[in-house]
Amino acid sequence: MKIIVITGASSGIGAEFARQLDRKVSDVEEFWLTARRKGRMEKLAKELKHPVRIFAEDIRNQSFYEELEHQLKINEADVKMLINCAGYGIVGSVENRSKEELLGIVDVNCKALTAVTMLCLPYMRRNARIVQMASSAAYLPQPGFAVYAASKSYVLSFSRALSEELRKRGIFVTAVCPGPVDTEFFKRAEQYGATYGFKKYFRMHARDVVEKAIRAAGRKQPVVTPGIAMKGFLVLTKLVPHEILLRVMRHLK
Repeated sequence: MKIIVITGASSGIGAEFARQLDRKVSDVEEFWLTARRKGRMEKLAKELKHPVRIFAEDIRNQSFYEELEHQLKINEADVKMLINCAGYGIVGSVENRSKEELLGIVDVNCKALTAVTMLCLPYMRRNARIVQMASSAAYLPQPGFAVYAASKSYVLSFSRALSEELRKRGIFVTAVCPGPVDTEFFKRAEQYGATYGFKKYFRMHARDVVEKAIRAAGRKQPVVTPGIAMKGFLVLTKLVPHEILLRVMRHLK
């Protein structure tokens, strides 16, 4: 069975990947969507022309990994695309947030992404694609958003290394590093405080981010940074020492 697997599919970027790929792909038999909010995914499934299989469970749970692995095996899955969108962040200093909150970010953004990738890899063939949602936050440490930025640095580094490891198998990995995206992400991230105010001027629509990500994956690009502003930010982080940039950031809030 030829499938596309999308994590974090109940809203935002994950749901947008499902909508756009539903229109673009013709050689896939099912979309496998995973997130905690079953109702959201059921509503999304009604929009899609492809059959949808829903995994409504916390992506951190061992029971989810066991069920995914079981379904991949019994369906003799051929994973054409894996799109890891599940992730979140919380604004605030490390000392003022709970251990559970911050370790949860690591569990979802790093551990779960790695686990799902490893589970799907045995079921991927030549010309399969893996799309990992990183962030432009991966390019520079983010005081007040420290664990989130560090987790996305992991995703970027992991994705680039995995891209090289899988080259001989003809499987291509793309890390997507957008800036702020206009989704529900900030409702959760800013529950205790606001991030840098200037970020609101650079927010992109999920539709545009996903279009660029799909195009980059088709072109076998290992990394894509959507948006002119974030491309400029990437260049800045390469040319200017991080110590100087961090000093400037102290005065921006």
